[in-house]
Amino acid sequence: MKKIKGFISLLTFFLLTINADIYAVTASGGGESGHSSVLPPTYMVLPFVLLLLMIATGPLFYHHFWEKHYPKISVALGSVTALYYIIVLKDSISLVHTLTEYISFIALLASLFVASGGILIKVDRKSTPAFNTIFLLFGSIISNIIGTTGASMLLIRPFIKINKGRIKPYHIIFFIFSVSNIGGALTPIGDPPLFLGFLRGVSFFWVVQHVWSAWLFCLVLLLLVFYFIDRHNHTESTGTYSNKIEFRGLKNVIFLIIIVLSVFIDPVIFSWVPSLKPLPFGIREIVMFSVVYLSYRFADKKAHEGNDFNFEPIKEVAYLFVGIFATMVPALQLIAHEANVLGDKLTPGLFYWSTGILSSFLDNAPTYLNFLSAALGKFGMDVNSPGEVHDFSFAYPIYLASISIAAVFFGAMTYIGNGPNFMVKSICEKAGIKMPSFFGYILKYSLPILLPIFFIIWYLFFHLNIYGIIH
Repeated sequence: MKKIKGFISLLTFFLLTINADIYAVTASGGGESGHSSVLPPTYMVLPFVLLLLMIATGPLFYHHFWEKHYPKISVALGSVTALYYIIVLKDSISLVHTLTEYISFIALLASLFVASGGILIKVDRKSTPAFNTIFLLFGSIISNIIGTTGASMLLIRPFIKINKGRIKPYHIIFFIFSVSNIGGALTPIGDPPLFLGFLRGVSFFWVVQHVWSAWLFCLVLLLLVFYFIDRHNHTESTGTYSNKIEFRGLKNVIFLIIIVLSVFIDPVIFSWVPSLKPLPFGIREIVMFSVVYLSYRFADKKAHEGNDFNFEPIKEVAYLFVGIFATMVPALQLIAHEANVLGDKLTPGLFYWSTGILSSFLDNAPTYLNFLSAALGKFGMDVNSPGEVHDFSFAYPIYLASISIAAVFFGAMTYIGNGPNFMVKSICEKAGIKMPSFFGYILKYSLPILLPIFFIIWYLFFHLNIYGIIH
């Protein structure tokens, strides 16, 4: 329960920082008094760059210092950016938007993490390359139903236990690639960028109708690579297995269903849902945070014991991403400005690579939204008009597909590309698995494995325009 109080303290930091400005913006009707039209100077990207460098080098070169002080460092760097916007730019709207996105982000991740932590799945069968591949395929599919975070938290521990005695870092990396990222590209529930598109006017089933071919192609290639790597490193187990599957925690399955349904509790989707403005959260977030408490309070204790459940992984994500969300505000604004200026020159291929590269290091949800705005602007449409977003998705599907595919797929390129990546890493390290460093992950795995696959997808679907032929 102390960890839950830590979450409240963390959110209080942000609330206290900009609370007065939220009400100032509301009182002024959200006008210019609360928002500066001046772009931040380029040097304000430095806190973001410094935080990324410390995330990359801390665990490797000054592990004890980093482990003890990373919450303070993240909050301090985030405060530098927040205070600059409040005092110098007189821009509180950007911070309010960022706070709202962060609360939604951490509410979803925390609720899925805690709810799935009370579900215990034990698979007592022999680990083989074929079974591991099928397991990753299954996780990739259900990530579209309970989200990449839900699927990751539900399946990472069983995956570790299935491969007990022969677990290697590459097992976890491919789990992150497939279950925590690429798998969730078919529905708005699957990954946060797609949900933002849904809120803006993209039809719920547009994604699966227009992305399935690239999703299937990418996943098949990725799992084939995994199968051959796993077969090359496979060692025969001498144990005996019952081939039984044990399941505990039915109550928490109900909580997972509540989380998935609560995603749609939004005034943008249903007009009867009341807005809680000027508060930077809504009924959806209240439901999710309630699930955090209730699913932990009433969870099967044996399920928690079997999962070695603790709050450290979500605590690490919460503290690091509060700094990331705050410090990346200047970077996103500068990117959005350039994207809109260059909108006429951006082709589907350029949208693919621009969205993808930036989604690797920035949070992929706001990156998706910025490039969606630029793509709509290219054709004289407004991202804030659901009707125009809906019309755009069917009039120019290749543009929306390139942004959607890149935002979700490239989130797997780094530990910070998508929220579940860091959580899976933290859980595995607590389980004694030596995970690669930030740069080790990129240089040893994502660059040599993912980048060639993403290049092939670009060449076939957006350069040769196979996408246009299929759709």
